[in-house]
Amino acid sequence: MTKVVVPVKRKRIDPLSLMLRFFVILAAVLTAAVVVSIVGYIAIKGIPYIKPSLFAWKYTSQNVSLMPSLVNTVLTLILALVIATPLGIFAAVYLAEYAKRGNTFVKIIRMAAETLSGIPSIIYGLFGYLTFVLFWRGYSILAGGLTLAIMVLPVIMRTTEEALLAVPDMYREGSFGLGAGRLRTVLRVVLPPAIPGILAGVILATGRIVGETAALVFTAGSTEKIPSSLFDSAATLAVHMYNISREGLHIGQAYATALVLIALVVLINMLSAWVAKKMTGEHNG
Repeated sequence: MTKVVVPVKRKRIDPLSLMLRFFVILAAVLTAAVVVSIVGYIAIKGIPYIKPSLFAWKYTSQNVSLMPSLVNTVLTLILALVIATPLGIFAAVYLAEYAKRGNTFVKIIRMAAETLSGIPSIIYGLFGYLTFVLFWRGYSILAGGLTLAIMVLPVIMRTTEEALLAVPDMYREGSFGLGAGRLRTVLRVVLPPAIPGILAGVILATGRIVGETAALVFTAGSTEKIPSSLFDSAATLAVHMYNISREGLHIGQAYATALVLIALVVLINMLSAWVAKKMTGEHNG
C-alpha cells in the first residue's frame, strides 16, 4: 500500500507585518529602558540621602525636611481633585449623554478643552496670579488648588467623555426599553462600565498636579511650612525640590525628594487601579 504524503502548506510571513512587529517591540523596549534608567539614576543618587532628618516635621535650613511639602502636596491634590473631578465628570456626561451629537456647540467645547490641555502650565500660573493671588492679596494654597483645578479640568473632562462614548449604545437602548429614564440610565448603566476610563483621567490629572511647579510658584508660593489655613502660602514637593536644587547646596536631598515624589505617584496609581478593579468587580457581580 502506497503512503500518500500530503504537503504541508507553510504560512507565508508578511514582511511588512514582521517589520511593524519589530518596531513595536523595539519601541516598547526603548520606553521601558528609558523609564528604568531615569528611575534607577534618581534612586542611586537619592537613596543615600533618605534619612530620618529628611522627614522631620519642621523644615530648617540644616535638615531641608520634605515633610511639610509632602503634606502640602496632599492638601493641594485633594483640593484640586475635589473641585475638578465633579465638574469634569458632569461636563463630560452632558457632552456625551445629553447634548445632541454633532452639535456645533459640543465641537467648540471639545476643541477648547483640547487646546487648554496643551497650554503650558506657566500660563495657568500667570492666570492664577492675576485672578486669585491679587484678589486675595497674597499667595495661598487655595489659589494654587484652584489654579491646578482649572489646569486639569480639560484632561478629566475629555478622558471621561471618551470613556462614556466607548460604552455601547445597546446598553442605553436596553435601559430605555425597560422604561428607565435618562438620568437612571446614565447613573446605573453607562457610568459603571466607564469607571476605569474615568479613573485613568483622574490618574493623569493626579500626576500633573503632583509634579507641577511653575503654576504653584506663581500662586501657592514657596513657604516651607504646613499652612494653618487655606489662605497661607505653602510649597509642594515639586516646588521644594526646585528650591533646594536651585540653591545648589542640597542636590542629594533634591534627588531624595524626587524619589519620594515618584513613589507617591506610583502609590496613587496603584490605589486608583485597585479602586477601579473593586468597583468594576462589584458592577459585574
